[in-house]
Amino acid sequence: MIAIYPGSFDPITFGHLDIIKRGSQLFEKVIVVVAANPNKRSLFDSNKRIEQIQTAVQPLPNVEIDRFDGLTVTYAKMKQAKVLLRGLRVLSDFEKELQMAHTNKTLADDLETVFLATSTEYGFLSSSLVKEIAQYGGSVDHLVPPHVARDIYRCYDKT
Repeated sequence: MIAIYPGSFDPITFGHLDIIKRGSQLFEKVIVVVAANPNKRSLFDSNKRIEQIQTAVQPLPNVEIDRFDGLTVTYAKMKQAKVLLRGLRVLSDFEKELQMAHTNKTLADDLETVFLATSTEYGFLSSSLVKEIAQYGGSVDHLVPPHVARDIYRCYDKT
């Protein structure tokens, strides 16, 4: 069974990777779909985000990376996926994600959403938090893979 894990991944964090790794153990294939989020200002363009994710998931042979701008359900149909994989950190995530799952169900009734709770150590972690810490000169080495941290520091002119 194919699962789609959509998101902006700007940047990919250890929390995202936690969901990807665990999803790859549950599903035959996981496709990480980098999507543009018009409500967010991106630090990295989609090509850079894809490169960062590819490097991070290299040890996972059943994980693919792609990009798509449009409805996730449209992409899932194109790839014959039956599952949307979503991570949950806190209760407020659940409310938003449940609304999205119900909406997606009205668009594609054969598509299921599977929620994975993030591992405890990543419950606080978000891409926005990573960017804010880096913007003010803090270390993000414990929040993202080393190659991503280097890219972030370059963006904020930190060494």
